[in-house]
Amino acid sequence: MPLQNFGSILNFAEELEQLDQRFYEVALTNPACGAHAQLFTDLAVEAGKNVKTVQRLRRENVTEMILEPVRDFTRASFCEGCAEAAVLTSAEVLKAALRLEARAERYYLEAAGKIQALTEVSRALRTLGKIRKTRAAKISAAGR
Repeated sequence: MPLQNFGSILNFAEELEQLDQRFYEVALTNPACGAHAQLFTDLAVEAGKNVKTVQRLRRENVTEMILEPVRDFTRASFCEGCAEAAVLTSAEVLKAALRLEARAERYYLEAAGKIQALTEVSRALRTLGKIRKTRAAKISAAGR
């Protein structure tokens, strides 16, 4: 499904954040992940904050939703299924979390490039991408 405008880019960003938040919340219920409970709690909370950031961006820039068309940008390359975190080993959950963070970082950076004309929004999306890169580093450190 193509992401054809500002609104669809932010709607999909919100959807990704919510999916990732649920993944981390489920990981918290997995007994195998007990050693990483604080990490997954932090990641779930941060994903919730990111949802609010995306919603704020959409609200504050609602007049831009109609103006800027986006070309050659689709959801497909960002739709990655992850096995249910409740049944994975701790190592598998960490590996899946790294994939989610890398996917989100890539999405935010590509989306920012697609809507460069909306400087404030583009900058905010780049910031969300940097946040995801930082989160990936935390996950990597936890896996060592």
